[in-house]
Amino acid sequence: MQKQNRFCSEVGIQYPIIQAPMAGVATPRLAAAVSNAGGLGSLGIGASDAESAKQRIEETRALTDQPFNVNVFCHEPAIRNQQAENAWLTHLSPLFAELDMAPPAKLNEIYKSFIEDDDVLEMLLSTKPAVVSFHFGLPPGETISALKKAGIYTIATATNPDEAHLIERSGVDAIVAQGIEAGGHRGVFNVDSRDEKLSTSVLTGKLAQACDLPIIAAGGIVDGMGIKAAMSLGADAAQLGTAFILCPESAASDDYRAALKSDRSLKTQLTSSISGRPARGIVNRLITHCQSLEDAIPASYPLAYDAAKKLHNAASIKGINEFAAYWSGQGAPIKRELPAEDLIRLLVKESGL
Repeated sequence: MQKQNRFCSEVGIQYPIIQAPMAGVATPRLAAAVSNAGGLGSLGIGASDAESAKQRIEETRALTDQPFNVNVFCHEPAIRNQQAENAWLTHLSPLFAELDMAPPAKLNEIYKSFIEDDDVLEMLLSTKPAVVSFHFGLPPGETISALKKAGIYTIATATNPDEAHLIERSGVDAIVAQGIEAGGHRGVFNVDSRDEKLSTSVLTGKLAQACDLPIIAAGGIVDGMGIKAAMSLGADAAQLGTAFILCPESAASDDYRAALKSDRSLKTQLTSSISGRPARGIVNRLITHCQSLEDAIPASYPLAYDAAKKLHNAASIKGINEFAAYWSGQGAPIKRELPAEDLIRLLVKESGL
């Protein structure tokens, strides 16, 4: 367990278990409960502005004095293409028509990338969370240096060895090895490049051999057996997301929870149809509709997400939840419904940590 102890000692946690950031689902209560239990709780602020993100960090600090992680999105800002955006809205128009409404006249860039958000950077430098993690790529080198100079531990997601080597050269402290089984958005740097779709076990093994940084296995891990398997492949820690969605501390809606507890969780799919970036979730009407359109190319991220959210909001008013993005990994069928503290204790017991 030498490598595991390295990560734990560097971050200041008891157990090498990370609760995935899960923007929109992870809450201060969830992050604090995980951290108080000895793991590393996380907040996802990629969908937040600096002020609301600061408030969530302060709320978490009021609930725990232990380290926690704050995750940001480092996607390339959307390149506007009105023709492509209009074509995507045309593809979605039958779904809006079912709800007796027209599709939006235009799409909005609803999330600002961290790579161009100086306000969020300044907020992080002033609040100094113990850990800041990056998804969808890396921020500029000077940003990484500024965070590290402030005493902040940094983590970035890789979906293949090439991305991992870029992370190593950037000066980031640790690497999340995200396998294809993972729920939510894949952390691919370039959505136009070929995705080998490596499994968590294959990617973890490759990175453990090729990289000197701590490796955090992520994707399809929902119990202690999965954690133990990841550690045996050379991982220093494991990151779990879907496993924590049913915790009472999460912000998952009742319908989201019901879907996860039903047979629907047996069928997840990787799709760009919802947000414009590859993400794994429980199959819904939007996914199946877009599958039937051979020439349907989603608008860029996060423009496509704006349309999907508007569609879901319109459907929700009518009591319809078939267009909701219920992000979920392939390990969903073996998740448990427990308070976060109890889940951490069970994971520790099962994995023999």
